[in-house]
Amino acid sequence: MSEQTQVDNQSSADVKKHSFEAEVAQLLHLVTHSLYSNADIFVRELVSNASDACDKLRFEATNDDSLYEDDGELKIRIDVDTEAKTISFIDNGIGMNEADAIENLGTIAKSGTKAFLDKLSESQKQDGQLIGQFGVGFYSGFIVADTITVESRKAGKPANQGVRWVSDGTGSFTVETITKDTRGTRITLHLKEEYSEGEDNYLDRGKIKRLVNKYSDHISLPIQMRKEVWQEDVKEEGADENDSSDVPAGGQMVLTDEWETINKASALWTRSASEIEDDEYVDFYKNITYDMDDPLTWTHNRVEGRVQYTQLLYIPKKAPMDLYTREQQHGLKLYVKRVFIMDDAEQLLPMYLRFVKGVIDSADLPLNVSRELLQESRDVKSIRDGNARRILTLLASLANSEDSDKQEKFAQFYSEFGDVIKEGLGEDMGNQARIAKLLRYATSTNDKVETSFEDYKARMKDGQKAIYYLTADNLAAAKNSPQLELFKKKGIEVILMTSRVDEWAMNFLTQFDDTPLQNIAKGAVDLGDLQDEEEKAEAEKAQEAMKPVVDKLKTTLGARAKDVRVSNRLVDSPAILVTAEGELSPQMIQMLKQMGQEVPETQPILEVNPEHPLIKKLESSEQFDDLAQVIFDQALLADGGQLDDPAAYLKRVNELLMK
Repeated sequence: MSEQTQVDNQSSADVKKHSFEAEVAQLLHLVTHSLYSNADIFVRELVSNASDACDKLRFEATNDDSLYEDDGELKIRIDVDTEAKTISFIDNGIGMNEADAIENLGTIAKSGTKAFLDKLSESQKQDGQLIGQFGVGFYSGFIVADTITVESRKAGKPANQGVRWVSDGTGSFTVETITKDTRGTRITLHLKEEYSEGEDNYLDRGKIKRLVNKYSDHISLPIQMRKEVWQEDVKEEGADENDSSDVPAGGQMVLTDEWETINKASALWTRSASEIEDDEYVDFYKNITYDMDDPLTWTHNRVEGRVQYTQLLYIPKKAPMDLYTREQQHGLKLYVKRVFIMDDAEQLLPMYLRFVKGVIDSADLPLNVSRELLQESRDVKSIRDGNARRILTLLASLANSEDSDKQEKFAQFYSEFGDVIKEGLGEDMGNQARIAKLLRYATSTNDKVETSFEDYKARMKDGQKAIYYLTADNLAAAKNSPQLELFKKKGIEVILMTSRVDEWAMNFLTQFDDTPLQNIAKGAVDLGDLQDEEEKAEAEKAQEAMKPVVDKLKTTLGARAKDVRVSNRLVDSPAILVTAEGELSPQMIQMLKQMGQEVPETQPILEVNPEHPLIKKLESSEQFDDLAQVIFDQALLADGGQLDDPAAYLKRVNELLMK
């Protein structure tokens, strides 16, 4: 026994055997094989239970400080015995009597902590800072142990009213009265063979320390283990001091009776933001992400309301290499009342914010929450929505700041994650307006990706009724597109969207701040008040004059073109291909095909420039059919499309050049 426990063993006649409640074996199997599939979790659960017991004592002692029994320093100790192949979790908390042990250790999903919480008023719950609320945590020890022994004495009770509880986790447990000089509980796990050697060896003190650092580093009590020191080899008495051959040089690590604290006992996110230095935030980010770079920025808040939680969220400086791969691990670290639950809780963030790193500490979620439960929880949805709003607010504060450093940070963010944010236009309709305000583009008058929809609206011409935009594969293709000719002539700025995600995202954004968004490559161009009556009259006149040519083009092109019409958007080019309203653009079709999706066949609309010499030549050309096909193919190439039969195109061009 440790220095904390002295026991007078009772005769076997005093040992009472009890059966677990009905179907306990089946429930134990569920707990140890399904609920806790990761064996390491037992460390988290038993440390949390010990912390819970200490918190209970602290609360009860506010009314009766004699419960401390001249030992007011609450602590948790973990004792590893390699010879006995046991690991013990020891606390000097509230402890249990025989009735408590039978009730709380003999019943699955019956929690002493939960019953204790039920007695507290709403204001006292926060003061108690109790961790465990579910009775299944203790049983996670049976993942690694074939037998568990619990020795406990309730605070304030005589030493001879201690209790020992023993079970192999199958169908029964035994209880006996013991003498225990110290209050609190000692839980001893007798490890299974497979967990006392090899990679899964929980007798490895270094492994236990790492697990405490991972799962329980922020428990507010000191968690202690015996200190190990290096001891040099010592020659046996009588050996020749000058003879170095008797004992090889070296030494070994030796356990001492001194206990050392192995956790920090302070969660960064639980402290007030005003008390935390930037360097501390940066160090914590690097610790949880293993990122060599400092974070770009972060936000730290405590959210009060129907759901209470603390959020510490970071935006990295650079996008990870796997940002667009399906297998990418993303999400936040989830804690419940400072107890680590899981890494990469992706349910806490919408997909378009998958680059965000950080910690969520919930006051409301259950400790045994699984990824499946997270998926269905209303509280998790509330946390996810709150995280999204907080990140978008943080980004807006950078984007709208007059501080040059913050503006530079936003520009750096957008160059790395701008395309990911655009996914939110289709994924997060509730925050669509916020997301739209963050988007930046190049335009027909500015190559830099820095124009927002608000900037564009402020520069719109008098009488302009829509925000005009054009999608293309790259900036050069967009700037040289025939679609821009009329807009350049009239000095109308057009937003140029050159990301692959733009074509998809803009299907969901039809207006900005009550101003419609219009893709100039779709449907007919209607400049409204920006076209005078004379221009409209000339367009109608050209439509009538070109009718014979248009009809003949329809016949010649057949199924290649959905329609042929006279264009009012062209200035220098002979023809252009246009997508009908509501149909997929060539860029979207190409993207879907690359993703392996089946795409319905669509035909573009061919618009011809009645003032272009090549179109005028059509009226009297003896090679009308060949020339019509060449004009269509050139328009397709100008639109970034691919020819179905390049050889036929070259043959037609060569024949026309020789005539």
